[in-house]
Amino acid sequence: MFKRNRRLRETSNIRDLVRETILSPTDFIFPIFVVEGENIKEEISSMPGNYHFSLDRLHEIIEEVIEVGVRGVILFGLPDHKDEVGSGAFDKNGIIQRAVKKVRTISKDLVVITDVCMCEYTSHGHCGIVVDEKVDNDKSLKYIAEIALSHAQAGADMVAPSDMMDGHVEAIRTILDENGFKDVSIMAYSAKYSSAFYGPFREAADSTPQFGNRKTYQMDPANSREAMREIDADIEEGADIIMVKPALSYLDVVRWARDRHDVPVAVYSVSGEFAMVKAAAKMGFIDEKAIAMEMHLSMKRAGADMIITYYALDLCGWLRE
Repeated sequence: MFKRNRRLRETSNIRDLVRETILSPTDFIFPIFVVEGENIKEEISSMPGNYHFSLDRLHEIIEEVIEVGVRGVILFGLPDHKDEVGSGAFDKNGIIQRAVKKVRTISKDLVVITDVCMCEYTSHGHCGIVVDEKVDNDKSLKYIAEIALSHAQAGADMVAPSDMMDGHVEAIRTILDENGFKDVSIMAYSAKYSSAFYGPFREAADSTPQFGNRKTYQMDPANSREAMREIDADIEEGADIIMVKPALSYLDVVRWARDRHDVPVAVYSVSGEFAMVKAAAKMGFIDEKAIAMEMHLSMKRAGADMIITYYALDLCGWLRE
């Protein structure tokens, strides 16, 4: 006798009862781009519905995030000044440091995560210190650690190093612990691939490399065993959360990471994923809501505990319908 699996799909209420994977506003982290200046809320052309905010208007998006039930934000800063060592990234009065303090005046409960990298702040657009047109891993560690410390001092709950330098988690954990920030968490961009899906973000963050590319420090999209070595190393160095980025094309890596480790797993549904859906929906080729919901369900089904996504606010609205 064959198995009648369709019995458990017979009505919407039955399907609800047996559903294995459920999305919730508490799964999402919303990225926010903060810029210098005043009275700025400018839409990012390649990422419709996402904006650059000046500090005096940051409350608008933070209040919306809180209202829909999202528990965390990750902040990206765009400075006015860039130089060879990205000094604006670790300036105690830098754009991110002031943004963290601003968010803290709006909400004491919202989880504030900060991107720890140099690409938005360096004149060359790379994620570390450049020596003879190569990113010097070990020289970069000191700067990466100082950036993380400055974010913790400003009030960040969690720092998220995205630079992909070897040893960066250990350098950050050491400097945080030595300065009394033992309770500040590290969300490591452990398996961050050198992906073509980052294009719209580089416009949003003004972080395109001025020469070469990032293939010597970001991962080859062809490799998955290498991702496990990166993840293992970050956990050993003190990462509290590991991340796979991008999300949608790397769900096999997410599943492997989930099965291999019991630490929380994050994914970053990146700008290219978001922009493709938006563009196709605008042309009438797809149902945006249905596609976005299915995409994010697949990320959670693969093993993600949390999802950084530009769709966070929309998803929360659709989940209430």
